[in-house]
Amino acid sequence: MTQPTGAADADAAEPAAAALRPEPVRPRRRTRVHRAWWVAAVTFVTIIGAAAFRSLPGILVDPLHDDFGWSRGTIGAAVSVNLALYGLTAPFAAALMDRFGIRRVVATALVVIALGSGLTVWMESAWQLILCWGLLVGLGSGSMALAFAATVTNRWFTERRGLVTGVLTAAAASGQLIFLPLLSWIVETYDWRPAAVTVALAALAVVPFVWLLLHDHPADVGQKPYGAQEFVPKPAPVPGAARRALAVLRSAVRSGPFWLLAGTFAICGASTNGLIQTHFVPAAHDHGMPLTAAASLLAVIGVFDVVGTIASGWFTDRFEPRRLLAVYYALRGVSLLFLPMLLAPSVHPPMIFFIVFYGLDWVATVPPTLALCREHYGDDSAIVFGWVLASHQVGAALVAFLGGAARDTFGSYDVVWYASGALCAAAALMALVIRRRPAPTPGLS
Repeated sequence: MTQPTGAADADAAEPAAAALRPEPVRPRRRTRVHRAWWVAAVTFVTIIGAAAFRSLPGILVDPLHDDFGWSRGTIGAAVSVNLALYGLTAPFAAALMDRFGIRRVVATALVVIALGSGLTVWMESAWQLILCWGLLVGLGSGSMALAFAATVTNRWFTERRGLVTGVLTAAAASGQLIFLPLLSWIVETYDWRPAAVTVALAALAVVPFVWLLLHDHPADVGQKPYGAQEFVPKPAPVPGAARRALAVLRSAVRSGPFWLLAGTFAICGASTNGLIQTHFVPAAHDHGMPLTAAASLLAVIGVFDVVGTIASGWFTDRFEPRRLLAVYYALRGVSLLFLPMLLAPSVHPPMIFFIVFYGLDWVATVPPTLALCREHYGDDSAIVFGWVLASHQVGAALVAFLGGAARDTFGSYDVVWYASGALCAAAALMALVIRRRPAPTPGLS
């Protein structure tokens, strides 16, 4: 049948008219920030709150010595218990997070820290210092140690893990930066007791943020981990947290990389938390430097630690972690050998250079150490890192005690600085010995 002329003309004109019509403007989709970054932010703030009490030991050695007459070795013993439990609790806390969830474990830990720091106000004997400062705060802070950061990173991120690890590690330094000058001013102006109360209140203030905002797993909010291509279902709770932590340890100790990582990290703890954080302020005070000035220098270490740790995370995503560790430990050892010549009654440019240099290297070791744990131990890496962190704190505890004992015996800290520098040189060599795990061959299981 022949189509009418008018209809044919209309059909021919329709495509031309359509081409001339403007295309409808489609609404642009808003790019939302992935929930993983909010969880990382809450974790950062939480670790800052926990770091408040950890910034206190170095500025309380002399006030407690003057107030109670306790020797520096006795005070150092309480710090040692705190540091050791901080590390030994971490692997069990990581397993508890797999059993009960991150939110419950961290909120409980913050309350324990507040309880321990608050009770120190009424202590009268050295055993009470060990109980409150050593036991309670050690257990609480250990539950929010770097194994906590490793658990959050492993669950919420498949990309940018090195960077996130660096940022969360830097949170402890940020807590030191925020609280150390304030606490040292409170101690010098009023007393050490108001400083302890301030720490307790700071820990309690973080609890509501943890309970409301710190989700345990991306599946809880219906999201994939950041950078993941597929949705990851939330694993079932793992019973027997203590058994699992010990089982992972039994497996890890059969491998050479574990002992090398644990050994290097023990030296890391000895040369940071055990040495500088505990003994730098009293050592500077021995040379006539005011307490607030020495505490401010320690806080400046915290400033540059943030920069150095985040940069180390960025480097870890791009370079060989073993070589990064070797460089970090070697540079730290060299700087410690020069410290006895730099201590003086006032702050001078070479001392500032040491502070900046040491700050950049303070815990820059964490991202490459965690990367090596992840490379060698896979899904168990958070718990393995918890045990490696335990060695970090055992090293810190030994030097916190031995440093105070050396000061009582020799009248100065010089021998401690030199011995720690030599240990850092040994750690650099140990890092280079860690073997690389061969990449799996495609097509083979």
